[in-house]
Formats: sequence, structure tokens, C-alpha cells
Amino acid sequence: MPLFPEEFISRLRERNDIVDLFRMYADVKKRGRTYVCCCPFHSEKTPSCTIYPETQSFYCFGCGAGGDALTFVMRMDNLSYPEAVRSLAQRSGMELPQQDPRAQERADMRRRCLEINRETANFYYSFLLHGGDKRGLQYFARRKLTAQTLKLYGLGFSPDDWHVLRDHLRSKGYRDEEMVTAGVCLQSDKGNVYDAFRGRVMFPIVDLRGSVIGFGGRVLDDTKPKYLNTNATPVFDKGRNLFSLNFAKDAASTTMILAEGYMDVISIHQAGFPNVVATLGTAITPDQARLIAQYAREVVIAYDSDGAGQAATQKALNHFSAVGLPARILRMEGAKDPDEFLKRYGPEQFRLLIDHAGDALNFKLDKCREGLDLSTEIGKTELLRRSVNVLAGISNPLEREVYISRTAGALDIRVETLRMQVDRAVQFSQKTAKKAKFHAIEAQSLQRDELNPEASEHPRESRAEEMLLAYLLRHPEEYEMLWSYVSPEDFVTEFHRRVYETICTMLPDYTRFSLSLLAEKFSAAEMGRISGIEARYGDLAIDRDAVEECIGVLKKAKGRPHSGEGMSDEDLLAMLSEKQRQSQ
Repeated sequence: MPLFPEEFISRLRERNDIVDLFRMYADVKKRGRTYVCCCPFHSEKTPSCTIYPETQSFYCFGCGAGGDALTFVMRMDNLSYPEAVRSLAQRSGMELPQQDPRAQERADMRRRCLEINRETANFYYSFLLHGGDKRGLQYFARRKLTAQTLKLYGLGFSPDDWHVLRDHLRSKGYRDEEMVTAGVCLQSDKGNVYDAFRGRVMFPIVDLRGSVIGFGGRVLDDTKPKYLNTNATPVFDKGRNLFSLNFAKDAASTTMILAEGYMDVISIHQAGFPNVVATLGTAITPDQARLIAQYAREVVIAYDSDGAGQAATQKALNHFSAVGLPARILRMEGAKDPDEFLKRYGPEQFRLLIDHAGDALNFKLDKCREGLDLSTEIGKTELLRRSVNVLAGISNPLEREVYISRTAGALDIRVETLRMQVDRAVQFSQKTAKKAKFHAIEAQSLQRDELNPEASEHPRESRAEEMLLAYLLRHPEEYEMLWSYVSPEDFVTEFHRRVYETICTMLPDYTRFSLSLLAEKFSAAEMGRISGIEARYGDLAIDRDAVEECIGVLKKAKGRPHSGEGMSDEDLLAMLSEKQRQSQ
């Protein structure tokens, strides 16, 4: 029995156009009957993601992500299938029907996790203000936080006790296993459940919907680790969320400030800059860079001025460059971090600091001087070599020329000499990139296909299976004909067999078939593969003769008789293209 009725899913698709959904996260452009954009699921500068309005589906030819509106929301917002349905239903003002009990159990667990997190946040906040241990309140007072800021961020303090939170949550009706699943408690090898955070100032982590999904905790002494974050839970993934994004996304500024820690973010926000976020105890990830790019036109990196902060800045620049988001770097003189700078010099000086933040290229060019003795010929030569490598990485020729002229003046060498060196480096880089791309493709071809591992061992049969699936997706009304000629047992690869059998067994219960009906049966990665089959074979005319020949390939592989088993070894795609030319 499906989780949701066919009619409901059909109306859900009609009210949530996939092109409109993509426009919320990417710059979508029309190209013929389709739309294209840079894929929101991986870093790229040239669009490789295609959106198909006719089938209300999408497929990225770069990373293989694909599916329909439900799959898109599941991947974009890290939701389960029922949660994605609920999200789209709320977006379009539709009331949810009853769900399957198993799906309801999973949804209930996520809901209980969010409830536990909210109750825990309230408990920590209340203990901070009214508990007997005043160390947390004293810490925030030393950091000059106001009562309004404490309330805005829901800051708290976890008692230095092993069981006080556990006992409190028990009194509210929550079970021990639910607390462990939510990450607010841990379980020892002996089965004892105890509080995960003890004697720490607490920073609730809130998602874009306003739900508390996790916590960060800081010690007040030299205990290690200094910061502790919630482990991965059904509602929390630290690599895909950002601290304070729930506030920053609504800020008037199109510039996002990326700070290094929770206290930096809170201090910057309190000073009048709500457009600030931080990662959750780790270096910024590609997912987080793409997330920032969805809500900002540029980012100012405000990391600490120490060596670790500068190294983290360089890594962040690489991620922002990959997603095409312009980045500038805050340079702080007389302070090690934004929090200290604000306390010493105030908000207006910090605003000037942001306005005059240097661009990424100047940051990289300045870094070239580190560790060099420029009074020696060796130092000057090494500076020139490093600078040439940075300049060669500028893809825009006009921008590159501007920086070449500026750098030549700074290094006191002729512009023509520097330009010649940069041009050589660009040519070498292009050749290296081509080789790397070839080797990557070659390596990828040798990699094991985790979704369909048998495909590499049976490439001809796998292509035949793909074409049969493409035909079935295009002509679901002919499933009975296909089923009468080819059974799931005729398929050589397990994944294609499962897709074929699932579709054919579902179709008798549905009057209208769509990819959305498969979303509850297959993972996001599997939906991407199915969408890829539909996309790759979309422009090829797969007729009954081609279907016969594909069936023949499978029957022959299984040693079973079939009228079309005499198919040649010619590539199946080429055969289909020839049939298409003959029919024109």
C-alpha cells in the first residue's frame, strides 16, 4: 500500500512546478523545451543540470542527481519522503492524507527528536538564568552579551551533572532511547544513559524552519574538547547546516559574513549585523558554501587573524570559487577576531572594515610574500613564481590583465615580462587540466558502480535493460505487453530488475504514472539514476523493433529463446540512432 494516494501525489505535482522550485535555489535559464542551471548539489561554473517541464523532472549530467519535485526537496532540505511531501503540501496549502504506519513511525521519531531538542534548549536556558550554577551567566556577562541576545539565541548552560537533563526529560514523558537518538544523551557500553553535555555554555542550532536541530557546547576551563557538537541524528547533519542562518537569510544585506565561531556570530549580530553565519565546529564544506550562495551575492570571510584562521580562509576561498560566489577577506588590525575587534573599536569601525574588505585575489597575492626574504634574489624569484601561479588561476582574461599590471608594478618588473610568464603558466595549466580530466574519466570508468555493480560486467545487457526501462517510463500504458515478453528474471542487473519489477507491479493500481510514485520506493541516489535513464534516452526513438531486439539481448544472455535474439555487437545507442534516421 502506498504511503500517499495517487490522486494526492498528482495534485501535489501540479501545484509545485519543478521549474519554480529550482528558481528558489538557482539561476534557471530556458533552453528550447527545457531549462538549465548550475547544479545545486555539486560545485560547477557551467550548467550541467537540465529541468524537464514536460515530465516535471530534472537530471544533472555532472553529478547524476535527478528525480522530481519530491526528490529535489528531499535532497535540498535533507528530508525524508514523508517530510518532503509534507513540505510541498504546506507550500501549496494542501491537507495531508493518512500515512502508512511505518512511514509514520519514522516521521514520529524525527518529530520526537525536535520536541526533545526544544525541551532541552528551554531547560538549558532556564538553568542559565535561574540555576544555582552562575558560571554560564558570568561567562556571557564577561562577553558583553545583553539579555535580549541571550533570549534571541536561546543561549543556556548545561548543569555539571551526569543525569539531571535525562531525569528532566523522563519527567516529560520521553524515553531513554529517544534521548539517545536525539543526541542530547549518550549510552555507555553497560547500557547506562547519561547527559551528553555537562558544565558547558550551550548554543542551540536552529534550522531554517525555526526548529532546534542540535547543540554546540563550550567548556569554561581547559577541559578537552573545548567545543562539543551534537552527533549526527535524524534531524542534524553538521556539514549541511550553518549557525544563525535562520536569522541571516532574512537580513536586508546581500552580503553574508562568515565567522569562525558561535561567539563571533553572536557578537557581530548584537552589534547590528544579522547577516552573519558560522560553520558547526568544522571547516566549511562544499554543501555549506552552496547553502550560503543561495542567500547571498557575495561573502565576507571574517576568520581569526592567526595562522589557523588564515589557513581556513584559503580553504573557504576554494569552496566559494567552486560555486561562483565572490568572496572578500576581512583584515583585522589590533584584534585577533571579530568579537575582540568590536569590543575595542565598536560597530562603526567594523562596518568600515567590511566595506574595505579585500578581494580574494589580493589575499592570495599577499600570501605569496609569506616566509620570503625579499632582500635576496632567491626570495624575489620565488615571489615571482608564486605570483605567476596565482595570476594564471584567473579565468577572466580582462580581470587577469588588470592584476598582471598591478602586480608588475608591485614587483617592479616589466608588464610584458610578467604577462609572458603568466601566459605560459595558463597554457601549462590547461594541458594539465585536460590530462587530469581524462584520467578522472578513465578512473571513473574503472570504479565500481555502487548502485548497479553488475553493469560493468554486462555492459551490453545493461544498456538493453536501460532502453527497456526508458521505453517503459515513456509508455507506461504498455507495461502488460512488456511483462508478457520479459520477466524480472530476464534482467541481468539487480538494480534494473528492481526498477522494472517495481514499476510494473505498481502500474495496475495507478491511472497516471509519474516519477513521484517511485520516490517512496527508492533512495535519492537511485531516483537520480532512474531520472538519468529517462534523460539520456529522451531524444531517441525507441520503437517496438528496438524493444524486441533489447529483449533478445536479455533472453540470449539467460539462454532463453526469443525471436529477436540475433542482435549484433554494435552499440545499442548507435542502432537506435540509425533507426531514428531511417524513420525520418
